[in-house]
Amino acid sequence: MTSSKKTVLILLLAAVLIAVIPLIVISDSEFSGADGKAEEVIIELAPDYEPWAESLIEPPGGETESLLFSLQAGIGAGIIGFGFGYLVSRKKYQLAKEG
Repeated sequence: MTSSKKTVLILLLAAVLIAVIPLIVISDSEFSGADGKAEEVIIELAPDYEPWAESLIEPPGGETESLLFSLQAGIGAGIIGFGFGYLVSRKKYQLAKEG
């Protein structure tokens, strides 16, 4: 196994551990979004505050919001993957063209 493959495997393992360890160690914690926390603080600091803007489109439920978030993440991952694939194949084909 080459050193670059070892480095990639070590980095992938580190990424998985960084994602999984907090979920295991903090078992009774509630993970919530920043929007909910910000709303709680605003209500605490200024109970009579009224928002000056509203959402243009209100999703019908939490499932739709999760779907849109996953779709956004998938599209972003696809773009990043395409970019890395393009860079790697460009280098590969340039080396083949020279040799």
